[in-house]
Amino acid sequence: MQGATIFAYCERGMSPAFWAEPLNAITNAAFVAAGIVGAVMIARQTPAERSAWSIFFALNFVAIGIGSFLFHTVPNPSTGAADTIPIGIFMLTYLVFALRRFAGAGVAVTAGLIAVFVAAMALSGQVQCYGGRIGFALAVPEGARAACLNGGLAYGPAVIALFLISGWLAIRRHRATAFVFAAAITFAVSLTFRTLDPTLCDSFTLLGYRLGTHFLWHLLNATTLWLLLLAAIRCGRGTLPRAEIIPPRPAALRGRR
Repeated sequence: MQGATIFAYCERGMSPAFWAEPLNAITNAAFVAAGIVGAVMIARQTPAERSAWSIFFALNFVAIGIGSFLFHTVPNPSTGAADTIPIGIFMLTYLVFALRRFAGAGVAVTAGLIAVFVAAMALSGQVQCYGGRIGFALAVPEGARAACLNGGLAYGPAVIALFLISGWLAIRRHRATAFVFAAAITFAVSLTFRTLDPTLCDSFTLLGYRLGTHFLWHLLNATTLWLLLLAAIRCGRGTLPRAEIIPPRPAALRGRR
């Protein structure tokens, strides 16, 4: 894995050393732990309860943790790909899963919404900030290009998608609603810490050591993925029949506590 060293986060500063980002590197264990605990939960299910989707997500978490660890120890374009590709795979596959298993969307609707999501991700990734202005990369002078919100804008479509899905599930009174909504809130907070990493670099310190806030992105992101995995394990085996969607309370009981 070769290429120029990428100095992207507060904790590393301008050091090329392997352990220049100890917190950013070690906190990737949270992704691996989420995958392992998820795998144990899946193993305890009966074959009828077990879902290939859940197994895939648990394995994907381990890949995310390993890829991110590589990038935060040997940051270059190759390890950058190892970091971002598993995350991209998870976002796309979980969106397909949620649309098909939770929302009950058909193949055509799912394909259309995935296309919209991919287009939104591509466009948001091209938005650049320069001189107090915002524009697409091709319209921004090359030397002035900088990713908006420390690159966090590229994850905006994922945040919006989680809130939209949780809202739809709430309307349907689906039992996965609480998991997905909690994941949406956690991911929004997580993205905030990722965005603030360079801004708080000089003030977020411990005994003079600049911590940054990117390690919180890892911990909260792992929590986000764990919540989504719980939704898949507990609520995602097959398309839920109408009987498994929480029914409204009978009129005679609405006034009772």
